[in-house]
Amino acid sequence: MRLGVLDVGSNTVHLLVVDAHRGAHPTPMHSEKTVLRLAEQITKDGELSKDGVSALVRAVQSAKDAAKRLGCEELMSLVTSAVREATNASKVLQKVAEETGVELRVLNGDDEARLTFLAVRRWYGWSAGKLLVIDIGGGSLEVAMGIDEEPELAESLPLGAGRITRTRFSHDPPSRSELVSTTVWLEDQLGDLAKKVAKLGQPDRVVATSKTFRSLARLTGAAPSAAGPREHRVLTDTALRQLIAFVSRISSRDLAELEGVGSSRAHQLAAGALVAQATMRALSVELLEICPWALREGVILRRLDHSDGADQTATMTGQARHA
Repeated sequence: MRLGVLDVGSNTVHLLVVDAHRGAHPTPMHSEKTVLRLAEQITKDGELSKDGVSALVRAVQSAKDAAKRLGCEELMSLVTSAVREATNASKVLQKVAEETGVELRVLNGDDEARLTFLAVRRWYGWSAGKLLVIDIGGGSLEVAMGIDEEPELAESLPLGAGRITRTRFSHDPPSRSELVSTTVWLEDQLGDLAKKVAKLGQPDRVVATSKTFRSLARLTGAAPSAAGPREHRVLTDTALRQLIAFVSRISSRDLAELEGVGSSRAHQLAAGALVAQATMRALSVELLEICPWALREGVILRRLDHSDGADQTATMTGQARHA
């Protein structure tokens, strides 16, 4: 079965195409991104601008065409914080559906956390024990924790790297006072989450997903993406502290020249690093591992879980009875 996932995020519209069936490892066949920075096209009234809507319609149509060309049997489409928080979200979704025929599913933050957790659980397996999963997006921070495939805790906070950049930084690079005040503010914002996580006990493994964490890990010495998804990658609090001292003094234009930093996200790298550091400190994490699977893979895995596995089981049972 060839499936496509269209993820409309705060920064990009990302199409992932995989070949997969129930019980098998999803094999990536195609991936393409369109940089829209929708979160930066929200007006003072909280609406997604007309230009933003038009760009979104074009990106969705392009992704739909690509999915058809690549032979996708199904295209699962979802939107996260940038669009769901827009005051004209319903009109935007209706416009996209009318123009492209694609109905975008609005995914709330807690469900983002749950689906990302599912992907990480499947990647590491049951031997990983109790997992603590952290994901920094453009608009929000997701944290989930548990020992099963359904986490005991799934939280989403409006602490995404892009949001912090827009609301708390007015300089590029950010000023010393902005860095200090944001660090203190983040500590306060994460207080309640830290208490909830502490009640669940010590995790056996702490894992991070998202482009932000991958970039931070790469800049602290992790293997490049060319080394493949199974390469072991980690990020430590010590390395992150040293990195912040470096990236917080460099303009986004210069950061974009560094290996592992995309030009579409360079402007929010410093904020992402501060969120990562604050979260690790609040949750008493000294080292975390980088998982290549995240939300899109979680969506695919959930879809496969609800495929024809039950019918296959019934058929196998029937064959066994007649053997």
